[in-house]
Amino acid sequence: MKTELYLDSNATTGILPSALDAATRTLAESYGNPSSTHSAGLRAKAILDGTRTRACRLLGVGDGRLMFNSGATEGIQTAVLSALCAVRERRPQGGLILYGATEHKAVPESLAHWNRVLGLGLEIRKLPVDGNGRHDLDVLRALAPQAVLVCTMAANNETGTISDLDGITAALAGSPALWLVDCVQALGKLPLRLADTRIDYAPFSGHKLYAPKGVGMLYVRAGAPYTPLMTGGGQESGLRAGTENMPGIAALGAVLAELEAGTSFRCRAELEGLRQRLVASLRRAFPDVVINTPLDMSLPTTLNITVPGLTSSQLLDTFDAADIRVSAGSACSAAKALPTYVLEAMGFPDWRSSNAVRISLGAATDDATVDAACRRIEECGEVLRHRGPAGTGAPLPALAAPAAEMELDADDLLAFLAAQPAAILVDVRDDVEHVVSRLPAPLKKAVNVPLARLTADVPDWLAAENRPPIVFFCRSGNRSARAASALRALGYDNAFHLGGGLALAPAWT
Repeated sequence: MKTELYLDSNATTGILPSALDAATRTLAESYGNPSSTHSAGLRAKAILDGTRTRACRLLGVGDGRLMFNSGATEGIQTAVLSALCAVRERRPQGGLILYGATEHKAVPESLAHWNRVLGLGLEIRKLPVDGNGRHDLDVLRALAPQAVLVCTMAANNETGTISDLDGITAALAGSPALWLVDCVQALGKLPLRLADTRIDYAPFSGHKLYAPKGVGMLYVRAGAPYTPLMTGGGQESGLRAGTENMPGIAALGAVLAELEAGTSFRCRAELEGLRQRLVASLRRAFPDVVINTPLDMSLPTTLNITVPGLTSSQLLDTFDAADIRVSAGSACSAAKALPTYVLEAMGFPDWRSSNAVRISLGAATDDATVDAACRRIEECGEVLRHRGPAGTGAPLPALAAPAAEMELDADDLLAFLAAQPAAILVDVRDDVEHVVSRLPAPLKKAVNVPLARLTADVPDWLAAENRPPIVFFCRSGNRSARAASALRALGYDNAFHLGGGLALAPAWT
C-alpha cells in the first residue's frame, strides 16, 4: 500500500519522536506523583516545573499564571466559568457576552452552559465577521461598553484566518469586558507574548503541536479573576485539582524544547512555500477550484477549498482512497453533513460552504510529504475529470440480518479467503475511489461495483446455481454493511462485509 499522507493537522498531529520518548521514559522511570515529597516524587516534580518554566518563557506569561489541564475544551470551560463568576459577583445590570461567529463550538456551548448554570440570564450575541473571517471591529466597538466577556480566536481552525488582535484590543479600550482568546491553532505558528497583551485567558492544546491528546494549558493574566473548574487535592497551586498527566506533560515539554531550540518546526516562509505548492497542484487538478482561505491573512498551514461540481464527500472519499488524509471543517463536527458555520458566517453561498474541504499542514510537515500529496492530488483530479458519477440503481432492501452475522474483521477475512478460494470480493466504493487507490494484496482480485449500481448485479448473483461467498468492502465499512444487508434481505445468505473497511487495511502491510 502507499504511504499515508496526513494533511489534517488542524484536527490533530502525530507525536514527535522526542515527545514519545519523553512520555515513555516518564511512564517507565519517572512515575512518581509530583505531589509526593520523596525522591521519586521530586523527580516527577522537576519534569512538571521544567515544562511549566519553558512554556511560560515561550508564551511570555510574565506575572500571569499557567496551569496544565486536559486540553483546550477544559481551558475554555475554566476561563468562561471564571469570567462569569466574576460577573455574577459584580452583579451588573444586564450586559452582553460576545463571541466571534467563527469560534470553535466549544466556546458558545460553554457560554450557554455557564450562563444558564450560574443563573445570569445575560444576552449572548455573535460578533459578525467579514468575508475574510475577521471580526467586525465597528460592531465590537459599538458593543464593547455593554460587554462583560468577549471571546475570540487567535487563528481559525477551519480557514486559518489570523485575527486582528491589535484591532480588537483597540476596540475594547475602556470596556470592562474580560477577554478570552482561543490560542489553540496559534501555538508554534504565531509569536505570543501574552503578558504584553490585554488578553485575560488563553487556552492551548498539546495535540495540535505534536504532543499527545489529553494535555493542555491555560494562561490567566495576572489579576484576572479565577474560579477553579475542579477542586480537590490542591494540585497546580490549587488552580486545577487532580493528579497531573505526567507522561503528557513530559511529552509537551519535549515539544516545547524543540520549538524553543528552533528544531523540527518549519519557519513561516517555508510553510507558506509548501502551501503555495499545494495551491498550484489543486489548480492543475481542478481548474475551477475556489480558495476559501484568505491567503494573505491566514496561517500558512491551512488551506480551505471548494471544487464546484463536487461534494465534499466525493472529494474526501477520493483523496482518502489515494491515502491523502484531509477533512471537511472541524473534526468535532465532520460527521454531520451540514454547511460549515464558519464559511456561512463569512457570507459564502451554500454550495461553497456545504462542499468545503480543509487541508492543513503541521508545523513540522516535510517537503517529501507535500511533493507526494501534490502528485496524488493531480492524479485524483485527472481521474475525476474523466469519470462520471456512479449513477443510481433501485433502492436497496432494508436491513434483514444482524450485523454480527455478516461482519468479518481483517484477521477473519484472511482466514476466510484462505478457506473459501471461490469467494468473490466486491469493492462497493465509487469507481473513482477504486481507480486511485492501491489495494492491499488480499483485496487485489476485487471487482468494483459501486453501491449505487449494486442492484443491477444482484439478479445475476441470485440466479447463480452455486452461491459462493460474497465479501463487500469500502473505506469505513458503512457502505459494505449496507451491501451485505441488502443481499441477505434478498435471500443471499452467503453475503459478508469487512468491518471497519479499508481503514484497517494497514494491518496487512
